[in-house]
Amino acid sequence: MRTPKSDEYWMREALKEAELAFTEDEVPVGAVVVCNDRIIGRGHNQTERLTDVTAHAEMLAITAAQENLGGRVLPECSLYVTVEPCYMCAGAIGWARFGKVVWGADDPKRGFQSFYGGKSPLHPKTNLVTGILAEECGDLMKSFFQRKRGS
Repeated sequence: MRTPKSDEYWMREALKEAELAFTEDEVPVGAVVVCNDRIIGRGHNQTERLTDVTAHAEMLAITAAQENLGGRVLPECSLYVTVEPCYMCAGAIGWARFGKVVWGADDPKRGFQSFYGGKSPLHPKTNLVTGILAEECGDLMKSFFQRKRGS
């Protein structure tokens, strides 16, 4: 029997997506959806490229996973995202009923935890894991914004 891959392994896959966003001059957030130890959806921010404020990494990965499985709910799946989801994405994650959500770096300015006032938009059965490769995920964001500011 094969041993399932670790949260760190899957977060590195999400980081690859974030690095793609970085090279495309998008805010470097990446996400992957994992089901039965394989990636069934990938995404990175594409809001500039698509001129669509909803084209966040999580939204694109969720849509790809739902198309892959042919259903809208994903309770057997895990979402790995490099940065804490915003409130919009957290709502979509909740409606998709993910079994597990893992993120790297917290986002105290735009992350959903700073907005929900005690009632999480995630499904109550969702297992939440935070801080996986947080430093690497956060450093990529810092590098992006330092480059944007020209410092």
